[in-house]
Amino acid sequence: MAFFAKRLIWKQNWKTGLSGNHYEQQFGSKGYEMQSFPLTFRDRHLFVTIGDHDWLLDTGAPMSFGNIPSLVVENKSFRLPEIYMGLTAGKLSEFIGHPTVGIMGADVLNEFDILLDAPKGQVSFAESPLDLDGVAIKTEEFMGIPIIQANIDGTARRMFFDSGAQISYLQDESLSMFPAGGMITDFYPGIGQFQTETYLVEITLGETRYTFRCGSLPGLLGMTLMMADTQGIVGNEILRNRTVGFFPRRQQLVLT
Repeated sequence: MAFFAKRLIWKQNWKTGLSGNHYEQQFGSKGYEMQSFPLTFRDRHLFVTIGDHDWLLDTGAPMSFGNIPSLVVENKSFRLPEIYMGLTAGKLSEFIGHPTVGIMGADVLNEFDILLDAPKGQVSFAESPLDLDGVAIKTEEFMGIPIIQANIDGTARRMFFDSGAQISYLQDESLSMFPAGGMITDFYPGIGQFQTETYLVEITLGETRYTFRCGSLPGLLGMTLMMADTQGIVGNEILRNRTVGFFPRRQQLVLT
């Protein structure tokens, strides 16, 4: 397919119906300027395409890296290291089964208001504040990684929001009590690949209940969740069938 990136200027008179653009109607009467790129799920991993390059879009990675020296979004340039926790773009491509130039992590993502529209295959970045009608969930952060409040089986849980995670995770003995979801192979920088049994867990975010496929992180990796007083990870399943606003500078995640 042809790769594209386009700058969108949202007009204040959207109610005239001149363009009928989905985002104009969602965002209302304010004028916005933002830059949009293709957004694609491939084998449960989320990629943003900038120019001819696919980047793994990863809110759970504190740092970006890549095999090209810099990344430009909304006219802001970010210098990138080639390696993160021993992980190179080549090794990352092997782990996820798709050629990628690197990870777009929290150090880049947290500079913008972001709209992720997986059904339409588009992600938009803006330096100015964006609005989106939906359920607003307050976020906290640890090392730049967002944390949200979830409810599982009547118990409140603090969980990382990690768009780089193909499934969700729950570090609790109750996990095995949920319906089985099968074995999966995943990876983590500094750890490499690992396997985990998964279970279908009902998780409430805001007032909406979702069923996510959850695994358990191995050994020391699971223990790192305790450093941030978190009990799990909400992965990119939450992004697949809806438009989501991620506004880290205002500590907000909006689900439609």
